[in-house]
Amino acid sequence: MKNCPCGSGRPFADCCGPYLAGEQNPPTAEALMRSRYSAYVEKQIPYLGVTLHPEARKDYDEAATQRWAQAAEWHGLEVRASEQGGEQDEEGTVEFVATYKEKGVQRRHHELARFRRHEGRWYYLDGKLPLPKTFQHEGPRAGRNDPCPCGSGKKYKKCCGA
Repeated sequence: MKNCPCGSGRPFADCCGPYLAGEQNPPTAEALMRSRYSAYVEKQIPYLGVTLHPEARKDYDEAATQRWAQAAEWHGLEVRASEQGGEQDEEGTVEFVATYKEKGVQRRHHELARFRRHEGRWYYLDGKLPLPKTFQHEGPRAGRNDPCPCGSGKKYKKCCGA
């Protein structure tokens, strides 16, 4: 029995398999997100359209999704965080990273996905790329006439400060 591609460590038949087969509905936003990843891996593209929230279906391109899913070699899913999205909630978010290889290049898709219930079922609403953490330099700043910290030998104002 093969493990589920969603990374749960459970057999596919006991994890995302029943969702993709239409036998059960995912009980949480995270379960839906994991099943959508499994749908990409298993090339079950119609499931991706069915699990889109009705508000998000107007611009869904099933043919493009099919081409992307088939061109990619899926390597894994990491769920980083989940907020709300439980069996009693109406909305939830799941932060995840999906890794895949496309045209020989290893890629990472990092997303903060929003899910919403509609008529008792969870649906994928939309997603956005999380903003990178802001880095604040703690050390002393270079003055205009100081040597440039990049090591070029020029004054800061004529190099990186320009």
